[in-house]
Amino acid sequence: QVQLVESGGGSVQVGGSLRLSCAASGRTESIYNMAWLRQAPGKEREFVGQIRWSDSSTVYGDSMKDRFTISRDNTKNTVYLQMNSLKPEDTAVYYCAAKRRWFSSYDYWGQGTQVTVPS
Repeated sequence: QVQLVESGGGSVQVGGSLRLSCAASGRTESIYNMAWLRQAPGKEREFVGQIRWSDSSTVYGDSMKDRFTISRDNTKNTVYLQMNSLKPEDTAVYYCAAKRRWFSSYDYWGQGTQVTVPS
């Protein structure tokens, strides 16, 4: 099993920055990649981006790459989501998730952290 704990959410003004963290524990050697997803009220869950555990290569969702950056601290088994130039439409619950195989669905989920960008 793998446990994921997010932190770093909050309220930030338009144009501000925020960094979310996702700490993984347990059988982290089984992780293939970790991802960030978000869900705004009344909307479907949206893929933000992912980082591969083996080489820290990243993939981002459409329109995310310009303002969002995913990184990883190997020593802490922690993945970060740096969000810059935040907009009201970035308001959502942000989740981190992990999968054990590239072709599988996400096997593990964090509890989510709220990010609010008031208009």
